[in-house]
Amino acid sequence: MFLVNEGALVSVCADDSLHLWNLRQKRPAILHSLKFNRERITNCTLPFQSKWLYIGTERGNVHVVNIESFVLSGYVINWNKAIELSRKTHPGPVVHLSDNPIDANKLLIGFETGAVVLWDLTTKMAEQRFNCSQPVRCVSWHHEGKQFIVSHTDGTLTMWNLKNAAKPANIISPHAKVPVKGLKPEPCTPVLKVEWRSVKNGDPFILFSGGLPYDKANSTPSITIMQGKTTTVLEMEHTVIDFLCLCDNPWPSNPQEPYAVVVLLESDLVVVDLTSQGYPCFENPYPMDLHESPVTCVQYYADCPSDLIPHLYSAGANSLNRKKQLYSKKNWPVKGGGWGSGGSSEQEIVITGHADGTIKFWDASRVMLQVLYKLKTAKVFEKKKQARSLDGDEEPFAIQMVKLCQESRLLAVAGASGHVILYRFSRLEVTTELSVLEIAIVYEPEEPDTPEAETPPPPPPTPLKRNTSTVSASSVASAMSAPSLVTQTTSGGATAGSGPASGNQVTSTSSGDGIRDNVPNLKVKGGAHKRSSGFQADLCCQLVWVDGEAPSTITAVEINSCYGLLAFGTVSGLVIVDYLQKTCLLNMGTPDLYGSADPYTRTPRSPKKSKPQGLGDIVEQYMADPERCKSPTSSSGEQQNGVCVSPTSSNNARKQGRNNHDPAQLKRSKSQGSRKLISCKAQSVCSESGNGGPGEDPSVLHVPYRSEGSFTRSRSSSMSSLEKEAREGVQCLTFAESYTRKTESVTSPCVWVGTTLGSVLVIVINLPPPGEQRYTQPVIVTPSGTILRLKGSTLLMEFLDCNGSLITPPHEPWKDINRETKDVREKRPPLLQRSRMSPSSSTEIADRQFVIISSEKEAKVISLPSQTCAYRVKVAESSYVVRADVISLHNSVCLACYVANGHIMAFSLPSFRVLLDHDYLPLTDLRIGRTFQFSSHGKGVYQASPTELQRITICSEASENLHDMLGDLFLPVNTPEAPTKGFFRGLFGGGGSQLDRENLFGESSGRPSRSIARHIPGTGGLEGVKANSSSAAGELYKARIALHERGEKLSELEERTAQMMANAENFSTGSHQLMQKYKDKKWYQF
Repeated sequence: MFLVNEGALVSVCADDSLHLWNLRQKRPAILHSLKFNRERITNCTLPFQSKWLYIGTERGNVHVVNIESFVLSGYVINWNKAIELSRKTHPGPVVHLSDNPIDANKLLIGFETGAVVLWDLTTKMAEQRFNCSQPVRCVSWHHEGKQFIVSHTDGTLTMWNLKNAAKPANIISPHAKVPVKGLKPEPCTPVLKVEWRSVKNGDPFILFSGGLPYDKANSTPSITIMQGKTTTVLEMEHTVIDFLCLCDNPWPSNPQEPYAVVVLLESDLVVVDLTSQGYPCFENPYPMDLHESPVTCVQYYADCPSDLIPHLYSAGANSLNRKKQLYSKKNWPVKGGGWGSGGSSEQEIVITGHADGTIKFWDASRVMLQVLYKLKTAKVFEKKKQARSLDGDEEPFAIQMVKLCQESRLLAVAGASGHVILYRFSRLEVTTELSVLEIAIVYEPEEPDTPEAETPPPPPPTPLKRNTSTVSASSVASAMSAPSLVTQTTSGGATAGSGPASGNQVTSTSSGDGIRDNVPNLKVKGGAHKRSSGFQADLCCQLVWVDGEAPSTITAVEINSCYGLLAFGTVSGLVIVDYLQKTCLLNMGTPDLYGSADPYTRTPRSPKKSKPQGLGDIVEQYMADPERCKSPTSSSGEQQNGVCVSPTSSNNARKQGRNNHDPAQLKRSKSQGSRKLISCKAQSVCSESGNGGPGEDPSVLHVPYRSEGSFTRSRSSSMSSLEKEAREGVQCLTFAESYTRKTESVTSPCVWVGTTLGSVLVIVINLPPPGEQRYTQPVIVTPSGTILRLKGSTLLMEFLDCNGSLITPPHEPWKDINRETKDVREKRPPLLQRSRMSPSSSTEIADRQFVIISSEKEAKVISLPSQTCAYRVKVAESSYVVRADVISLHNSVCLACYVANGHIMAFSLPSFRVLLDHDYLPLTDLRIGRTFQFSSHGKGVYQASPTELQRITICSEASENLHDMLGDLFLPVNTPEAPTKGFFRGLFGGGGSQLDRENLFGESSGRPSRSIARHIPGTGGLEGVKANSSSAAGELYKARIALHERGEKLSELEERTAQMMANAENFSTGSHQLMQKYKDKKWYQF
């Protein structure tokens, strides 16, 4: 309840406590609190321009509270005095309290069971009692104070006249079906609230919520407006919580003249225009639908290009133009407050992903959020009634991750059904067909099934560091886990793949027992569809089911417009896609990315194909044999020991055709469409990692043989039960121009892969020349052999130059592809000038780049290309890092970390000097950890609750300007004059008597019971400042208070001194007069 034109608010909480808020300051604060102990609060009312608050309780009593001091008055209305003496039952809780509009001495009390009492405050007696046949929910007065209307639980409205308390003057059933004569109307849902508002020249308004027939009530929340003989039902999108009429005159004894009604919904705020025909809604300028669908992910960009927000606003306005014609032509009626003088100079955007597949872009440049653009990703897929996400939830379109390239305006969206959609921004509407890639990631180590004559001899056993034993030669079998790929493009109808499997037709199977195989979780709409301006879907990558197992959850997404590549990682593997050619370049399990340098012992999947139960037990193994870290290469140019994951296997294979391999060398795995290529004739020859032999084709990514020691299977009887599959997921991805090997002197395009076990792998990208060749020649991806290790899961990988400046990933500027000619493609200008040098053999290559890698436990600065650790810091000992980001701050960069124990830490780069260590907020809610992130200029954001986004800053300059950025919540206005009492009304006693509430409810009412309520001083007043302020501002405020008290004491002392001086002067004057009187007299004359 607001104190009208007073800048204060009274709130009632579920724990039966009342709080008085001060809204006259920029940060609202609680001045007083009152906690009820013995009774539950059920209703409160505060008459206009009164300082006495009426409180109704569950026991049926009414208490009075002074709103200024928040002290309970001794005046109490007990329920047994309010009801009739003949009544034998309790009237129930108090559901309504209101005073008569023309006579403040009369208080109307409504009880839940149907009793309504008009109480005389002066005589402390019930003047009239009205007995309703149905339970009461709400009561509203007519402005003349002679009638009131009551809403009931059966959907009826009853009008009562004060002159006739025996029966109601009228009974209204607005939405009940017309009954047959002699029968009662069918009951409807309860009318939760009703308001009776008068108009000078017209019929009054009766507004109420609820009251619909039971067959419509559950599906259509509504507000009903009755005026004269017209009844209008306004259907709402969400459940109605409360509503309030906006009137020109605040005095209840005058006609209210309502012009709008504010409806508070469960997830929105709606304002309806009552003065326009059809009752249209006002266009809401403020975001009220943040939690319209639950927020599942948050992305924050604190320094966006200057033209991005206007373009997003333009795209969002185009989609809203069709709705604007339904809005009222008048301006937003809710006024009050004022904007702050300060503000952020940066362009800031917050992107929220929701459970229904919606993505919303918010302008966060000021202290409030403003909706810019809304994107519905669910429009890409066909609707299914029983569609579910991969984890079994009923939200298959839920957004898990969002990645925006601000410069090129490419948007990558990862969903809960194992899909990644790539969007391009365009300001034109087009009709296009969406390309689809269906991809399968299979990691199933098993022995190859090859002809006996061509079976290669098993490699020698590799010694491993074990606790008690080593692997014997008899227990080692050669195995290989090759990537498996199922890709399909719907736009062209041709199958796009990689390696030998690319020429095979993909078949999706589903056996009769319900096992799903090679089918995605959702089906994409086929054919050409109209795409409105804004973000338009260009490519959809879908992970498919394999042998009845759902695709892995997507854990990382990265996009690069300069390379034309999209990469995303899952809990079990990595996928790299060329979105320009609509082909998949790489899709394999995370263990396969190591090659022969896998440092872990992995447990293979059980032959019974049991559903994986999560991460298995992974024992860290350090390689004793240095040869194990070397990459085997083929000894012949015609045979490669592995598979090619580019669109073409080699230059020779491209000339001879893609299906030039012996069919005997192809083996179909248990999942349809997946292929495992077994090299049978080639003998592995170990060479140095990253440097292939003379016969090695650089365009081929080799997946070398690995001994069974990499994932040793125990042959003891204790391992006969089903074993958990050891999985290592991809945690983070970064595209960069960097040094991939120690011996390199030139940077090259690459992607750095961070895993959940703390490993960092580097994959080299070989791009065709820019221009037309980029769309015709294949992109080759090759592992570099570089492996870096940290403790804990990898969270972050960023690059600095030799001067300590942040190296941003290469990107292309945005251009609207729909405006370009379809037949002519502009050649891409090279964005990066690579510095090539030929170092001599006698000089050592100097490090020219740093990579910052942060994990859950520690952070390292690695010098490149030497790959030496320059700096290292342990961020968390007993806890773990939830989020880490490299941010720009005051023309420098630093590493910002949020630790699970609540500490926010900042380190200088590259020296890791501690700049900040503040205990802020412990990780008590997983929602905070999922959405917490830092951005440029030391700003951050996280989701504090399902309905709130909290923005923070670690920059002292921004925190100092925060007070100026805050707006004023309250601006006083002139209160309309009170209605004058007419001559005839005063002559014939038509008006009510004057009520002296101060005399009635003040000290003369007696002392209240201390056990009913307890007063609690608030933190917004002087008492709270004295008790709780411990900061510098608080100490300064304390000093001001002490100085003020000292000044008052000095003033008192000065007054006392002046009084003493006056008394002394009077004494001196009297003494002088007395001396003059007796000066000439002798002693005997006295």
